[in-house]
Amino acid sequence: MKKLIFTITTIVLLAACSKKEPKGNLQITGNIKGLKNGKLYIQRYNDTALVIIDSIQIDGQSNFETAINIDSPEMLYLFLDRGVTNSMDNNIVFFAEPGKINIETELDSYLLSAKITGSKNQEIYEDYKKLATKFKDQNLDLIEAKFYATKYKNLPKLDSINQKLDQNTKRKYLYTANFALSHPEAEATPYIVLSEIHDINIKYLDTIQKTMSKKVAQSLYGKKLTQYVNDLKKQSN
Repeated sequence: MKKLIFTITTIVLLAACSKKEPKGNLQITGNIKGLKNGKLYIQRYNDTALVIIDSIQIDGQSNFETAINIDSPEMLYLFLDRGVTNSMDNNIVFFAEPGKINIETELDSYLLSAKITGSKNQEIYEDYKKLATKFKDQNLDLIEAKFYATKYKNLPKLDSINQKLDQNTKRKYLYTANFALSHPEAEATPYIVLSEIHDINIKYLDTIQKTMSKKVAQSLYGKKLTQYVNDLKKQSN
């Protein structure tokens, strides 16, 4: 009897040890409510195109889990293959960093319902986007007004709208620059600068680049920003 118990215990322990654990410095878990079957792809930008770095098969359970290796915090994409279209509405953008990240959303509102937790850089990026959205909304209102002013050839109003558009753009750029200077320890900072205000006056870019912490300067986007600023300096000489 004792031998039987010992044998069973040994088998259980061996099975537990042989169970494959996710390998990678970034563990991604999540749930897509309403999804029973489908495939998820984790993607990253390689130069100008999205490339697949991992795939997850959904078969009966809406929960998912995977692990990958990343060399530095970076923006990744969780693409849901609906088998219909490769629309960006099927892509959840999230700022990945080593550790554990959880993504919760719903099938019917995949993009809008997405909640991402576990990434400090994601929190900083979302803080920026919340405030930056007001500039985008104001621009959309002004563009609509510009359309009607152009349609009815109201030149005085058109000039006024164009001035407001310029002012709104300047406000957004200054706000983004100040946000970047306030977050020198975040790898999200050089990404925001490169994606939102890459064409701002070089003096602002140079100041932001020099303000980055050593850790951020050695990150993926920190190196890209440094190279970009150096290239602009060479062109201006």
